[in-house]
Amino acid sequence: MSSGKNSSAAGKLLLIELGTEELPPKALKGLAQSFSATFYQELICEGLVEDNPADMKWYATPRRLAVTVRNVLERQPDRVETVRGPALQVAYDEDGAATRAAQGFARSCGVPLSALKTRQTEKGAWLVFEKRLAGSRLDEVVTRCLNQSIKSLPIPKRMRWGENEAEFVRPVHWLLALYGSDLVRVEALGLESGRTTRGHRFHSSGHLEIPSADQYLKLLKTDGRVIADYDERQTIIKKQATRLASKAGARIVIQQGLLDEVTSLVEWPVALAGEFDRQFLELPSAVLISTMAGHQKYFHVVDDRNKLVPVFVTISNIKSKSPKRVRQGNERVLRARLSDARFFWQTDQKIPLKNRVKDLNGVLFHDRLGSIHDKVRRIRSISGFIAGQLDVDPEAVDTVAELCKADLVTDLVGEFPELQGTVGRYYADNEGYGRAIADAIEAHYKPRTAADTVPSDPVAICVALADRVDSLVGLFGCGEAPSGDKDPFALRRAALGVFRIIVENQLDLDLKELYEKGLAKYVAEYIGQILPPGWSSGGAVNRVYDFTMERSKGYFELQGYSTDEYAAVSAARPAPTRPVDFARRIEAIHTFFNDNSSAAQSLASANKRIGNMLKGDAAVDTKDLDSSVVCDPVEKDLTAMLNQVGDRVHSCFQSNDYAGGLAQLAELKDPVDQFFDNVMVMHQDKTIRNNRLALLARIRQMFLGVADISKIRIKS
Repeated sequence: MSSGKNSSAAGKLLLIELGTEELPPKALKGLAQSFSATFYQELICEGLVEDNPADMKWYATPRRLAVTVRNVLERQPDRVETVRGPALQVAYDEDGAATRAAQGFARSCGVPLSALKTRQTEKGAWLVFEKRLAGSRLDEVVTRCLNQSIKSLPIPKRMRWGENEAEFVRPVHWLLALYGSDLVRVEALGLESGRTTRGHRFHSSGHLEIPSADQYLKLLKTDGRVIADYDERQTIIKKQATRLASKAGARIVIQQGLLDEVTSLVEWPVALAGEFDRQFLELPSAVLISTMAGHQKYFHVVDDRNKLVPVFVTISNIKSKSPKRVRQGNERVLRARLSDARFFWQTDQKIPLKNRVKDLNGVLFHDRLGSIHDKVRRIRSISGFIAGQLDVDPEAVDTVAELCKADLVTDLVGEFPELQGTVGRYYADNEGYGRAIADAIEAHYKPRTAADTVPSDPVAICVALADRVDSLVGLFGCGEAPSGDKDPFALRRAALGVFRIIVENQLDLDLKELYEKGLAKYVAEYIGQILPPGWSSGGAVNRVYDFTMERSKGYFELQGYSTDEYAAVSAARPAPTRPVDFARRIEAIHTFFNDNSSAAQSLASANKRIGNMLKGDAAVDTKDLDSSVVCDPVEKDLTAMLNQVGDRVHSCFQSNDYAGGLAQLAELKDPVDQFFDNVMVMHQDKTIRNNRLALLARIRQMFLGVADISKIRIKS
């Protein structure tokens, strides 16, 4: 099927807005981006716009999702649809007369035989009918695109409202659709489109009629007191908050996650500064910040030494006539929150962390894997094993492993779950365990996110690995592996964490051995419960190992390595299942192809050619290489060079100096090029042919000591 070419100059601005009740603030930005991106791609597929991302812009407030697209055609271009009929050999008889098959095809298309055409393909000649179809009207196409965009939104749980059968994340009350100044008549979510939107709940008269799409933003701002542009609203919040903090002689701390959430809560941002009692500064700063940010959505303020000051900034959704009363109300609420936090802080410390460990029996880890207390016992065992591998103080590791989850049963963590680990650090420090033990309790949760750093302290490393290993093998073993977008136990993050901790700390640990150790604890304690039918311990370990290595692919891409380089190392199936070894190999390949570009690409091409030759000769082995059969001078030169570099390459690879080994192999470029240019590999004499294939197999085998470089695509 083919279509006409768009003429962007003929297009107008298309505006779509869904008006809703307050949308979830943490999901708003993602919903808006997904909605607009899908809608735009649907328009492209329908032929209404050319693919130019600069023509699309998304907007979002708590009460609306909107998108504008420039240069949209008024109707879909006409297109030609090709309908294939019978093969030409059965469409006409020996005399050239149309058969019943050809006549029937013409009737089904509603045209005479003369309207049919012949088309030649790789599979033969066919009778075809080219049917010209008129493009659909704009409203028909936009209706399809809009409903598909709504259907594709990442909404975990949709809701219904009233007697409407439509489903969405929140009730939808209006639908705005304009093409320039024209109304686009579309239907979605049980609503018919209009040219009316709604302004701010309190600062506007409500309904606003939009005469044309290009006046949407301006009228919403001037008459509706709504800043629909998400980025503009966020910029205003940052400027206002920064200015207020400066007036207090301090600096605002703006965390992106909180900024996004606050931006998603307001349509007309107005920043206000408030204060709290200085006595609350006796609490740990993390507790104060969590109280302000987590509960109240306030930004905290610090002095020039990065110390908290008793000032906060809140973002209101209204411009109050009595800002003093609004500020006092926020101060009063925060005072109550901080008083609760101080109470929890004081009462928690009456019970030592060690005495809380037994209470973890009442906290479920998984209904088939026991309690958190059971998990702690396994963490102690696994971390002890890792400590032995890394020569780390076993007593310190066991202390941290025993206490690492104790703060889960404190009141402070109950109120502020995001402080797990941090609260444990404070309490352990206050109880006299020492800063090293206390820091390790908090650090064992790192990395909490993909952007977070990994723990570097040896004790924290042991416990952090043990915690994740236990979760991965246990949850995989009882059938909780992630599927699709669902990952309720954050196992993808755990697997990547294991990999990063090992690689970024250059730990010589065997990943499969760690998983085997972790699974052994489960099999011993939960025999009959842990492995699904048909699974063996070895199979479970392999699944978790493969899952971890698959997560590492994205990690290496972020580090600047190509997918080809990753594929080359993976294809070699390195025998050591050590992430550090894998990382050294991919670094060596990356360096080889950047520092020895000409040699590397030539040898990669040769390896690809060798691989193709050896596919049909599976029995060929380097042991079959017989120097007495070598007769061609070029073949002799290559054999001699292989003998020269072979021992040096082997020595480099044995000591994990992959870059050094590849540098030695680079010397093979010219002899290999000469060999392929001048020597007939597939010689008619079987002995000579097999010997030459064995020679090539030896070259390939040497490179496979690092990676299968034939997987690297050659740059033209």
